[in-house]
Amino acid sequence: MNKRHEEIAILIADDHPILREGLRKLLEAKPGFRVLGEAADGEQTLKLARQLQPDILLLDIRMPKLSGLEVLRELKPLSLQLRTVVLTAAVEKDEIVQALQLGARGIILKRSATDVLFEGIRCVMAGQYWVCDESVSDLVQALLNFRPRPEAAERRQRFGLTPRETEVIALIVAGYTNKDIADKFSISEHTVKHHLTNIFDKLGVSNRLELALFSINHRLLVNVQMPAA
Repeated sequence: MNKRHEEIAILIADDHPILREGLRKLLEAKPGFRVLGEAADGEQTLKLARQLQPDILLLDIRMPKLSGLEVLRELKPLSLQLRTVVLTAAVEKDEIVQALQLGARGIILKRSATDVLFEGIRCVMAGQYWVCDESVSDLVQALLNFRPRPEAAERRQRFGLTPRETEVIALIVAGYTNKDIADKFSISEHTVKHHLTNIFDKLGVSNRLELALFSINHRLLVNVQMPAA
């Protein structure tokens, strides 16, 4: 197979020329990555995303003309094959929640080590979610507090989730272990694992982080009643 076809094609979108140049040099020096182009604002990002059809869009969340969130909103109905990794200088929970709901597959802090950038891109390219470790735990409460649209119950029903499965999801996102959940519902850990297997199969996820992010994107946590302690 042609080596070039194995490379991950990337579009860099950031309004700081020095950062763009640094990212380009980092990525082009690493086997398996190829930078197709650079965009300095939101409008140019949309134009190049359509023209170049990259595998990965590295998207600054704050840019002139159109913000990163506005770019995600414009890209969503286009059904492009690209996957977006949001670059951010700080963890602003509300913005990150919105970015994930608008289809972003990864969140990487600009101060992260280069290996984190490479690993995050590969993870997203493989169809998974990537969120910097330090932001995952902080996001949980923001996700639970987020006020989604009222059609969430209908969406839960469309995925075929039972009321008990939605309760299990809520506890998983809140950080409960299988043993904690078993104790909450007075059931065995084996039964909890059975519920998780069914949930993973129905939603097409493979681990707890993917489950949490899927639940955010599809607003599955609305009005879920937490069992009493």
